[in-house]
This record gives sequence, C-alpha cells and structure tokens, in this order.
Amino acid sequence: QVQLVESGGGLVQAGGSLRLSCIASGSIFSFNTMAWYRQAPGKQRDLVASITSGSTRTNYADSVKGRFTISRNNAKLTVYLQMNSLKPEDTAVYYCNQDRARPWDYWGQGTQVTVSS
Repeated sequence: QVQLVESGGGLVQAGGSLRLSCIASGSIFSFNTMAWYRQAPGKQRDLVASITSGSTRTNYADSVKGRFTISRNNAKLTVYLQMNSLKPEDTAVYYCNQDRARPWDYWGQGTQVTVSS
C-alpha cells in the first residue's frame, strides 16, 4: 500500500520554528532519496530539500539554506524537516516524496505551514 502522511504544520510567527514529519510506505521510502516540496497558492510545487538513503548527502533550495534541516529515520520510514527562522514567504503546503517525484506520481495530502509577519 502506497502511503505518504505529512504532519507538523501550523501557524507560527515570523522567526519561529516548526518540525515536519512524513511517514512513507516502504515502497516509496526504502533505498530512495527522499525530499520535501512546497506549494504556495497559485504557484508550482518546488523542491525544498532532499536527503539520500544513507543520509550521506543533503541538498537545499537556496531560499532555505541555513534555516531548514532535512533528516530521516530509516527504521521508522520517516523523513523530517526542521524549519527555523521562518519567514512569511515560507507559507505553503509542504509535501514529502521521493526525489524527482513527478506531478502524476502519488502524493499525500500535505501539511499547511502558515507564517505570519
């Protein structure tokens, strides 16, 4: 069964922090580079961060470098996104999936992050 369940979003003031979690099914998670994406209203879904299966390499969008940290727990099939120093422009629905996931692939419901100024 394919599964992606994101959680941890919410409303936070600028400068605050949130930690997102995503539980994935083994078919999606195992041995794959995982990633977080986000989609703001009226905009396309963009890659935020990715992490290789052994956590040996991470990659971040320029807009979040130094503020966000991606990590994973392979035993729990879970990927995390620690978000610090949040800005209003970080407001979006956040999704996790394999790296290079395509629009027609399976996606979870996402988790809403709203940052107030």
